[in-house]
Amino acid sequence: MVTLALVGAGLRGQTYARHAVATGRGRVVAVAEPDAHRRESAAAEFGIPAGRVYPGWAELAAEGRLADAAVVATQDRMHRAPAVALADLGYHLLLEKPMAPTEPEAAAIAAAAERNGVILAVCHVLRYTPYTRLVKGLLDEGRIGRLVSVDHLEPVGWWHHAHSFVRGNWSRRSESGPMLLTKSCHDVDWLVHLFGRPPERVSSFGSRTHFRASQRPDGATDRCLDCPLEATCPYSAKRLYLGALADPRRRFWPLGAVTGEPTEQAVLRALRTGPYGRCVYAADNDVVDHQVVIMEFPGGATCSFTMSAFTPMEHRRTRLMGTHGYLDGDGRKLRHVDFRTGEEATLDAAAAGGPSASDGHGGGDGGLVEAFLSAVEAGDPTLVSSDAAQSLATHRVVWAAEEARLTGEVVRL
Repeated sequence: MVTLALVGAGLRGQTYARHAVATGRGRVVAVAEPDAHRRESAAAEFGIPAGRVYPGWAELAAEGRLADAAVVATQDRMHRAPAVALADLGYHLLLEKPMAPTEPEAAAIAAAAERNGVILAVCHVLRYTPYTRLVKGLLDEGRIGRLVSVDHLEPVGWWHHAHSFVRGNWSRRSESGPMLLTKSCHDVDWLVHLFGRPPERVSSFGSRTHFRASQRPDGATDRCLDCPLEATCPYSAKRLYLGALADPRRRFWPLGAVTGEPTEQAVLRALRTGPYGRCVYAADNDVVDHQVVIMEFPGGATCSFTMSAFTPMEHRRTRLMGTHGYLDGDGRKLRHVDFRTGEEATLDAAAAGGPSASDGHGGGDGGLVEAFLSAVEAGDPTLVSSDAAQSLATHRVVWAAEEARLTGEVVRL
């Protein structure tokens, strides 16, 4: 049984902790969370004694090592200090992505893990899905020959973007980071994983095109509850959050970010006074709503990655083009064309086994937690898909892409 300290009991921290407990191989024995409601809820759910419930990570760390491992799921700009301190105490770390908003902070975390000999698993959940195992296995078997080009789409979803990146915690670079880092660092990590090496050159383009004051419709008000256009607006907070009340799954997310009380009265009160009731054209957001990244890998292989708010919220879609074949995937199934025979086949990731693709991130949440628990139980860091150095390397690709977007230059890694 792996014992866990939960540092940050928000939506992601709760998700990982619940997966660990559900396996029967993990037990949460301590929690650090500044929000009283979340702290008390986590303590009650996981049966944590009062003496192991803390208002912050520093108070938890002051007690010494209380568990085998820690789940660090604080806000992005609060990762470095607890991760370094807990690694120095000997905790193995399950660290929510991104590692940190800047390279020096992420490098400090990686160095702490390495000097203390602890396992660091960054939550690049896309690596751990049955679908990824299927795709990577076909590539490694040479089923499409040498990988020459990849076209990858992350369909963020119109309402998801409005929730998280216009009204929510990841709406401003100064408070979290650029959207490519906060939303898509695990897409970039996944693409590097498929190619088996980092790219040599990166370029990028993107901007905040729609969610800005200049796009505000005539007659729109600052809050959805007062707006005469609300009923026909695709970004209506009233429609999104009141509609989530009837669905238990949506009560946890996205509604859980808005209010801890899933009632109509509480939702309306939050929309009246809190950030999630703001008009998307009158918020203080500054992150991009679409971005394209172009990568060139050693040997000339290329990859284009598009992240866009202006889609349904769906699984990623990827086309992989090789010298001997072609794969076209939607996160669940793959169409395989063999150039040598002309034959086509449809392959289903469900046949790969493991966590269900219907689970969070296509089974990636559960797959990540299971791999981490196995690694800690066995004392074998190779049981997680990427170590501290590899995660830092793929983060560096993201920072290079953002530099390219801001400067208009091609950045060489």
